[in-house]
Amino acid sequence: MSEQAAFREGQQADLNGPGFRRSELRSFAAVERFLAEVSQEPASTQDKNHRARQAGYVLLGDDMFLLDMCLKGAVQALVPKEMREFCLHDLDLGQTTVFEALDLAQTPSLMAPFQVLILRNVKMLFGRGQKKEEFAAIDAYFRRPNPQAIALFVADHIALPQDLRRMEMADKDKAEKIREMLGDACCVVELQRVSEEDAVRWVVREARERGVNFREDAARELVDALGASGGAEMMMVASEMEKLLLYAGHPAVAGHPSGESRRYEVEQETVVELRDVERMVSAAKQRSLYELTDAISLKDAPRALALLGGLLNASEGGEDAAIGHVFSLARIFRQMLVLNEKKVKDQRTMWQVLWPGFRVAPFAADALIAQARRYKDRTELKKGLRLIAQADFELRSSPADKRLVLEMLVMRLAGRTGEMEPGLVA
Repeated sequence: MSEQAAFREGQQADLNGPGFRRSELRSFAAVERFLAEVSQEPASTQDKNHRARQAGYVLLGDDMFLLDMCLKGAVQALVPKEMREFCLHDLDLGQTTVFEALDLAQTPSLMAPFQVLILRNVKMLFGRGQKKEEFAAIDAYFRRPNPQAIALFVADHIALPQDLRRMEMADKDKAEKIREMLGDACCVVELQRVSEEDAVRWVVREARERGVNFREDAARELVDALGASGGAEMMMVASEMEKLLLYAGHPAVAGHPSGESRRYEVEQETVVELRDVERMVSAAKQRSLYELTDAISLKDAPRALALLGGLLNASEGGEDAAIGHVFSLARIFRQMLVLNEKKVKDQRTMWQVLWPGFRVAPFAADALIAQARRYKDRTELKKGLRLIAQADFELRSSPADKRLVLEMLVMRLAGRTGEMEPGLVA
């Protein structure tokens, strides 16, 4: 059985090696298997009951969260903190030749018992030219590698979606070439994007390990709000989760009446709820805006008003955030106007017609295309923009009730075309 086949089979098997914890999250299986393996001894001193650590690995995939887990975990397992200056080498193959990197790996260090080489920019090995000498040197080194060194090739120029059937053909060709050229010398670790279901479970699990009860519906809202095609955006999810854990655990948080504590004395635990995500995560608020424009495009005034109420209640500034909501509505209507004029029917065309700085959040792309197509022509969208401009003028004129101005705007926008006469005040 080849090393690569053994690695894949190991992802499905229970291991007894130190540092490996069997996970229910399939999206993290490759990472956990890799970290368990690098913590073992090399083949020459390997216990027959445990799989040997290999001399080289290719970390294949563009998910920076999983890459970061692999690199940090390997460094933590192999490099003493006080020795990292002497035995950790983070190299860019665009600036350092592979010959220099392999020479460094082959040469024993006088200052450290073990060396870890992180080789970034692997795509340089697959650029112009045959690179026969480079691959011959790689093959020669890994035939007789230094047992006190490990090489980690970072191939983050290839996107591996959670569903490999959605993988771009160009990325498939690049991945196959890496397996062909490096697969015999190194073990290829495929880091597919994290599935949304696993991302939700990960958030709940990580929060629980820190003593916080992160409600499942709140975790799902967080992942949905920050999601993208092909899997969850885990770097963003992890960052926003950290903020929410701090917010939930703070004894008196601004924005709560009378500095209301987020600790629930009755349950004796810290809780993150759905309303916390809606209040704190900007992408969740943005998603609520797209839901509002969806109700408006469907001419569903009752639902649109209910969504507006929820948006205002979740806003930190309450009614004072009204101008910001009007600005966001204007932006979405302008985006719909462009999509409607260009008769956009799919995401590929959308990215072509919407210029940088005016593009749509990935999670809302398909929904916005559907919304734009509900309008027969640009006339209705232009009337909507005029109504939004009028509402903006009234809000800046210090009205007695800002909420009423917004509610009237939404009623007008969600009305039939004939009811969308300009002016909000009779």
